Amino acid sequence: MNTSLKTALCAVALHATSATAAEPQVGAVDSAQQITRAGAQASVPGPADFFTGRARIDPVWPADKNINASGGLVTFEPGARSAWHTHPAGQRLVVVSGVGLTQEWGKPIQEIRPGDVVWCPPGVKHWHGAAPTTAMTHLAISGTRDGSAVTWMEKVSDEQYHAH
Repeated sequence: MNTSLKTALCAVALHATSATAAEPQVGAVDSAQQITRAGAQASVPGPADFFTGRARIDPVWPADKNINASGGLVTFEPGARSAWHTHPAGQRLVVVSGVGLTQEWGKPIQEIRPGDVVWCPPGVKHWHGAAPTTAMTHLAISGTRDGSAVTWMEKVSDEQYHAH
């Protein structure tokens, strides 16, 4: 690329950046980054009413005035899983490590691995957890509606879990 073209592209980029920076931020709430330090929020065990086996929830961020979604790392020991549930505003799962399973009501169980992203649409009954012999951790990003991120239902039976 010749020098005059590079200079022109830099000028255009600089102008776009300065014009954007000079414009007021519509809906801007906070004026500075916020850092929540790792370990600042305590881990909690997955409640026995909503999980089979050992699961640990590490809250990452709560839903708040800035973003209407919460995030948490959920670690399932081998064979552990959530109960059937739905999300009123949907949920994304990003598998971080291990091997997991997920199932939408009435459909086959699917295996999930690191890097996989699962979209759970609003109101769709499903469960997720670890494979029988391997732990799994995922980042769960759950939208909230009317202050609720999840509606819990019955537990996944051993027969349902081992049907894959």
